Amino acid sequence: MVDVWKIPVGFPIENYKLGQLYMIARHSAEQSDGGEGIEVIENGPHSDPVHGEGQFTEKRVHLSGKLPVWIRSYVPRFIYLTEKAWNYYPYTETEYTCSIIPRFSIKVKTRYENNNGSSDNCLGLSEEDLKQRIVEHVDILDPIEEKHYKKEEDPKYFKSVKTGRGPLEEGWRDIADVIMCSYKLVDVSFQVFGLQTKVEDWSHRAIRNVLLLGHLQAFAWIDEWFGMSIDDVRAYETNMQEETNEKIRSALKEKGDPESQTVENKDDKGNEEEEEEEEEEAKENDSNDGTKSKTKGSSTPSTSNSSQQSPTDSSQKSGYISSWFKWS
Repeated sequence: MVDVWKIPVGFPIENYKLGQLYMIARHSAEQSDGGEGIEVIENGPHSDPVHGEGQFTEKRVHLSGKLPVWIRSYVPRFIYLTEKAWNYYPYTETEYTCSIIPRFSIKVKTRYENNNGSSDNCLGLSEEDLKQRIVEHVDILDPIEEKHYKKEEDPKYFKSVKTGRGPLEEGWRDIADVIMCSYKLVDVSFQVFGLQTKVEDWSHRAIRNVLLLGHLQAFAWIDEWFGMSIDDVRAYETNMQEETNEKIRSALKEKGDPESQTVENKDDKGNEEEEEEEEEEAKENDSNDGTKSKTKGSSTPSTSNSSQQSPTDSSQKSGYISSWFKWS
């Protein structure tokens, strides 16, 4: 199955670059509670020979309590997805994997364009994929889950003070003067006999709900981020990530998840190594040796698996499930 989603939003892509960063940082903070949510492991510059300069992020999406009951019965108590994203705006690639379920993956390719969804193949699908693709139009006026609904964020009622945009009416994307579209190629794979269709269908619905809410909030929060510079947004992003990480790790530590301690130790080790590098550089400068410069780690995303053993009460379950998913 080749799924292409088209999501129009009421501002140009030049604005959405900032709005997206602001929205993701704030949305992640608001949705993180009780040890669940999005924990940022890495966020920094990345260079690609084809796409040029961009940003690489690695995150952990802690979601045990957000899974349906029929999935929870198969997985250990503490479970997270690893999200890796390469952002070369207006083009991005994102992938999700799970260490205990090697046959599960989600891959999303995204391109942003200043139109209302009229581009037919901006993601460069092959002739074969074009024949199989299913195109879905996602409108930010579509109903969202009741638990996330806020009237002040409803595009049907929201009006921006700073830009005058909104409220939106049915058919707005066909008459809007200012509009962009997020084109997404979504590939969900779960190659396990007996569960494949059910898990893939649930994953598609979950992704759609997240994307709908995120694009809606980027529009509804426009007065919060409009006028900010990229440095302003990055500073806000850093602050929110630190607060969210601390909240998630503290909650997980209280619940007995060893992964939270592992990440803290990793961060501490990283800080110590950075301090040692700075001390070494200072010594070199003092000796007037200008032949060496401080070398930073490669920004190429690591593919190593940092997952640790699950708690004792779920270790056997984790091992069993991992083996079953691997060989089914």
